[in-house]
Amino acid sequence: MYRKYSLVIFLIWSSVLISQNKTAVELFPAGLHFLPLKANNQEARIGILYYPENASLKVDVGNTIDLIAIHFDDSKSKLSFGIEFMAYALSTSFEGKRLQIDALDGFFGGNAVFSRKNIDNIIYLRFRFIHNSAHLVDGSFLKKENRWKNDLFPIPYTKDFGELTIARKHTISNIALRYNVGFAYAALVRPLELEKFSMSTGFEIAFKNVFGKIFNRENSLFFADQLSFEGTPKYIGSNNLIGGIKFGDWDSKGVIFYLSYYSGRNMFSEYYYERISKFGIGFFIDFI
Repeated sequence: MYRKYSLVIFLIWSSVLISQNKTAVELFPAGLHFLPLKANNQEARIGILYYPENASLKVDVGNTIDLIAIHFDDSKSKLSFGIEFMAYALSTSFEGKRLQIDALDGFFGGNAVFSRKNIDNIIYLRFRFIHNSAHLVDGSFLKKENRWKNDLFPIPYTKDFGELTIARKHTISNIALRYNVGFAYAALVRPLELEKFSMSTGFEIAFKNVFGKIFNRENSLFFADQLSFEGTPKYIGSNNLIGGIKFGDWDSKGVIFYLSYYSGRNMFSEYYYERISKFGIGFFIDFI
């Protein structure tokens, strides 16, 4: 599978290089070429989301790094390659004065991003190849009773997929808008009843300095939404709507405090067959 994805990246890279006369290659460039989609659960981030309904937590730990950037001679086009490692975990208790992790989804892989600046917008093409696996952890096991909670046994869940995201970004005065559509295909899935094709679409809109600058830095009031369609095994829509405030430049480092409402398949893939609706309060860090 990874050979196929590597071939796709090589072909994209080669076709772009052939059409250009001069390039500048930068190793370990600063910042991120493509910022993680804020309402997409399957993006690298560091943060915590609290669900008041049952006092559980979604804990995100992850990072994405650009390793190489290629700047083309027209100064409007850029190609980058990077790696991504991330996981999010479900915690439902603090037994023994430590965080009990019930379930975990892990992701690792890489990406290639191409962008083109136009007069009033930037177009992005991001290709990711990701291995996703899910696990039940010790918080789901009742040690004294020697059994799993609710008699739910671990499912060997795996998805190895390639994903193409097309996004456009506009900045008009103090308003930033980005919208996207994505398509993914999994070369390997377990359980076999999972469909291999999925798609998603979403947007982010930010209103900068609504409250004026704080400590001489930007703050932004924002809203974001991501709608995805996955076959588990029937195709259903899952929607994540968030809104909040970011302290720090919108396209740079900062901390985000937000409210969220999620409805759809359980994002913890060990429970992929469940349909849930959850309200949450949380924060995460933009570590650009």
